[in-house]
Formats: sequence, structure tokens, C-alpha cells
Amino acid sequence: MAQAWRMVARAHGGPEVIAREDFDPGLPGEGELLIAQDAVGLNFIDTYYRTGLYPAPLPTPLGAEGAGHVAAVGPGVSGFAVGDKVGCAAGLGAYATHRIVRAEQVVRIPDGVSTQDAGAMMLKGMTACYLAEDIVSLQAGQFALVHSAAGGVGSALVPWLRDKGVVVIAHCGSAEKAAQVDADHRLHGPFDSLAATVRGITGGRGVDVVYDGVGKDSWSASLASLKRRGLMVSYGNASGPVPPVSLLDLSRGGSLYVTRPTLFDYVATPDELARTAERLFDRMARGVVKAVVGQRFALSDAAEAHRALEARQTTGSTLLIP
Repeated sequence: MAQAWRMVARAHGGPEVIAREDFDPGLPGEGELLIAQDAVGLNFIDTYYRTGLYPAPLPTPLGAEGAGHVAAVGPGVSGFAVGDKVGCAAGLGAYATHRIVRAEQVVRIPDGVSTQDAGAMMLKGMTACYLAEDIVSLQAGQFALVHSAAGGVGSALVPWLRDKGVVVIAHCGSAEKAAQVDADHRLHGPFDSLAATVRGITGGRGVDVVYDGVGKDSWSASLASLKRRGLMVSYGNASGPVPPVSLLDLSRGGSLYVTRPTLFDYVATPDELARTAERLFDRMARGVVKAVVGQRFALSDAAEAHRALEARQTTGSTLLIP
């Protein structure tokens, strides 16, 4: 095996703290697989570990999402063989040429899906799945507001919802990004006027659900866009953590519901992971959801990829190529 290397955060801070280091992944232990990675997915959660918003020991291996081929199979593992095409979205350490992962956290990639497409969709596509199917299963004709609709999760979530007949109001950070989204309504205005626009579209009623990965900047606009007894799904903090939540604000907004989910609580067992991956790959096979890769960076240029992501210069998914 060629020299393995990875990108880690040596301190908490800006993208400049990301550095390359050689390492020996070793052999997989009981129940583990060694994966030689072809593609690594970039996600906003990676910046949370880099900055220390999400604590982890330093130096911190970065990244959760990747795909490649099985390089070695540990004792006690069945159902996988060397050379199998696989993907994973769990733990830390995906910014690497090789990584060791528990076999129960790995899914086999179907023949019709490339490792690059899987690397772009393992975390973001499965996130779209649980958002659209498991938190609440919206019915045809109901309304959903999707923030960051041109981003990695949004570019999968919008078509997934529309395939169910949901009326999607897509909000993006710019007119250029909004033009790339195939939604029923495409918005790119400021947050302070968003709720009024949404209520105009919905006849004053508001939307049934808001899917919000932005966080602090969009919080108030999202709550104000909901119908009576509407559901706020806050699944990310791209602009920073949301402010402290007052339960009285939820009451005054119309007996609103709020959830702060994470993918890993929806794929916590092998059966849940397999079911989520099955639904994702089904939609990819049917052309409902596509891996929209807006940009690729060399893995060694991970710092530049972080700068582009945080500057809102990316669309769709971003891949890091080892």
C-alpha cells in the first residue's frame, strides 16, 4: 500500500489550521474494514470541528463522508470483500487516502452509482432522506420552505420533496444560485422580508415545514414563515448556532414545533442505515435525486475548499479527491 496520509486540524481556528500528515492506518480489527478512498465529501459540519464549535481532541481528523473500495477486511466481518465499492458517513477521519471504519457503518454502493457520486451523497443524500421521510412525511399539496436550496443537502431535498408532490419554496443566497434550483418558487431576497413573501405565496397561511440548515441568521424568518402548528426543522448552523429558544415565542407563533435532528440518530442501527441508503439509491436510480457536484478540490487543498464553502462560493456538493 502506498503511503497513507490525511488532513487534520492541528488547532482550532480558520482554514489555515488544516495540515497534511502521514499516518499508518494499520490493519482493520474485529468487525472493521479498511477503505481506500476515491472521493471525500465536504460538509459544513467539518468546519464546526475545525473551529471547535463541536469539540474533539486535537489534532482532529476531519470529515465523515467518503467512498472508495475495500482494501482489507477485519476478522468477524461478513458481507464485504476486498475490492467492493463502498461508502460511509460516520465518525471522523474521512479527509484521508485510507480510513478504518466499523463494517456496520458502511454501505455497499450499487453498480449504477460511481464512488464520486456516492462520496457526494452519503451524508447529504441520506440527510435529505431522513428530513423528507422520517421526521415528518409531508403529503402532496403541503408547503415546505427549504433554505440553502442550491447547496449539498438542498439540491437533494428539493427534488425529493417535489417527487412527493410537496410544493417547495426554495430560498438561496443569490439570484445565481436560485436560478439553478428546480422548485415551485425560487427566492433569494433578504431574511427580513422572507416571511412576508412566503405568506404571500401561501395565501397568508404559512408553510407546513421549514428545513433550515443556516441557523442564526435565518432563525426568526423561519419561525415567522410557519403556519399555525407548523414544524421548524433546524438541522445545521452554517451562519452560527441559533439564539436561545423561548418557548413563549413558539406559543405566540402559533403553537409551533421545533426539532434539532442529526443524521446519526436516524441511522443509529445497521438496519436503519441500510434502509436509509436503500431509499437514497432508489431515488438516484430513478433519476429523482442526482449527485450535483459543483466543484472538486484536491484533498491536499482542503483549506481552500473550506474557504470557498464558508464564503458561500459553492453550489451543490463539493468533493475532495485524494
